[in-house]
Amino acid sequence: MRAILGSYDSELTAAEYSPQLTRRMREAEDMVQKVHAHSSEMEAQLSQALEELGGQKQRADMLEMEVKMLQSQSSAAEQSFPLSREEASSLRLKIEELEGERSRLEEDKKMLEMQLERFTLQGSYDQSRTKVLHMSMNPASAAKQRLREDQARLQEECEQLRELVHALERGGPVPAGLEAAASLPSSTELTELRKQVESAELKNQRLKEVFQTKIQEFRKVCYALTGYQIDITTENQYRLTSMYAEHKADCLIFKATGPSGAKMQLLETAFSHSVRELIELHLLRQDSIPAFLSALTLDLFSRQTVA
Repeated sequence: MRAILGSYDSELTAAEYSPQLTRRMREAEDMVQKVHAHSSEMEAQLSQALEELGGQKQRADMLEMEVKMLQSQSSAAEQSFPLSREEASSLRLKIEELEGERSRLEEDKKMLEMQLERFTLQGSYDQSRTKVLHMSMNPASAAKQRLREDQARLQEECEQLRELVHALERGGPVPAGLEAAASLPSSTELTELRKQVESAELKNQRLKEVFQTKIQEFRKVCYALTGYQIDITTENQYRLTSMYAEHKADCLIFKATGPSGAKMQLLETAFSHSVRELIELHLLRQDSIPAFLSALTLDLFSRQTVA
């Protein structure tokens, strides 16, 4: 730079020397200051990098020592306990088996709770906790008892008549025990028997009327409490009509399946298509017919209220 300034001094005249020289000197000084600043910054970065490199090397040495120490401890532990891995594997398998058994027992518990609830709804009860009282003058029990007695008496008479027929076919004398069976009843006895038969038929007719009245009363109570009229269409099929139905033809049909009709299945009807969302929610997902019927009742009631 001094050589460049000297060439300018030799080339320039005295008039041009002073302002241009001053400007060149300022530019050269600025450049020298920038070079010095950049050199100082690079030296600072280099020293910082050297310090970081030394710290990283120390950490690497420490980590290497720790790894060697852990490897030595691991080898010592493996020598002390050669079966620890196998035991850990067997314990892990046993834990998985116990978890599977616990899940299976929880599923069995849920199924048993559902069965208990179903049995309770069907009228079953725990004899150790619940006591059921029966009427001593129960008409149904009395009729069953009379029927059993009549069957036993008729069975005995049939056996006696068979023995009498065999005795007559053999041509021998009539046994003493069958003399009463061989004698024909008198007209008075026949009249008495006819009266007894008529009285029994009259009692059966009255019992049928009482049962029919109770059935109608039970249907009315079910309709008033649940809001559904239940009719038997065919064997194992039941038609449910809501009191809030918008049309008379809006009904649901259920079919009893399984042993003793314990499970009900909803059959497809024109009305069931209009409540597809309730069917998917309460029947397919929740598997609850009472919840489905209750939700349907609220839906139909809300429609009538809005209307």
